Amino acid sequence: MLVDSPPRTPAEPAGSPPSAPRRRAAARAAGLLAAVAALLLVTLASVAVGAKQIPLDQVWHGLFHATGSDTDVVVRDLRLPRTLLGLLVGSALGLAGAVMQALTRNPLADPGLLGVNAGSAAAVVSAISFFGVTSLTGYVWFAFLGAAVVAVAVYALGGSRGATPVRLALAGTAVTYALYGYVNSVQLLDSVALDKMRFWTVGSLASANMDLVRQVAPFIAAGILLALALARPLNAMALGDDTARALGAHLTRTRVLAMVCVTLLCGAATAACGPIVFIGLLVPHIVRAVTGPDLRWSLPYALVLSPVLLLGADVTGRVVTRPGELQAGIVTALIGGPVFIYLVRRRRMAQQ
Repeated sequence: MLVDSPPRTPAEPAGSPPSAPRRRAAARAAGLLAAVAALLLVTLASVAVGAKQIPLDQVWHGLFHATGSDTDVVVRDLRLPRTLLGLLVGSALGLAGAVMQALTRNPLADPGLLGVNAGSAAAVVSAISFFGVTSLTGYVWFAFLGAAVVAVAVYALGGSRGATPVRLALAGTAVTYALYGYVNSVQLLDSVALDKMRFWTVGSLASANMDLVRQVAPFIAAGILLALALARPLNAMALGDDTARALGAHLTRTRVLAMVCVTLLCGAATAACGPIVFIGLLVPHIVRAVTGPDLRWSLPYALVLSPVLLLGADVTGRVVTRPGELQAGIVTALIGGPVFIYLVRRRRMAQQ
């Protein structure tokens, strides 16, 4: 028995190609899969490549059949925690930058615009100078607390319920300059604090260990989930406050949650590795060139591509100066500066 098929509408003739939105969605999905593949490759490279050359079969043995040899210790206790921390910190910085740029409607905003980096630095130098804290796992909590306190202070100074992107940016800039003045003063008066802070402020994954990974992972995981959940309301706010209200977005709640998100992500990342520059500023620009301004796509892209950049920089720093090492924060600055100048000069980026 023949069954009549539903009639075709004039808009969907037989054999017609998919609509433009479907094509864009398919291209974005394919690009995201390619980004995931790149992340897998750079993750493997981070475990397999380092200042000490180790054959791949010994790397595999160290990961899955460790017997306690020197090579196994390098792979399991040094490279593996370093790679895991790079994945967490890279994702956190990229998402924090994307959320900051959406919150402030400023494509040049970075995670430090709210004073989070300065708050972490002030707390760390205080912990070292006044409380005698010397271990990374000891002052990571001071750094995170400093980031949280400064974020709350910036929001209060920015007008609390009447906070706007401009007020938040101005308040964050003022607090940042004040806190870095304090940090510099303490360093000049305390040589121990200066020596400790000099390594931390460069930005590095070299001190990674599994205890540190376990400490920061819950905060970064919570921040990632919150950032992804904020994609729709932040999309609405990008159209302007009045339009966002008409679309049902709660502006105050969204801004507060976005600041909490940035504090969790950037605070935990900065506490663990120090302030690593350009990732939160550069990656969202690259992502928007591929996905457009829709945060439902740009946030997942930033989540995947940011650790690609950080781990790639870390591997590069381990290779180019063998048997020494160039810190990841230095490599990202060397790479990010010229690339960012090129991007902002491109007409396509300037028109976003």
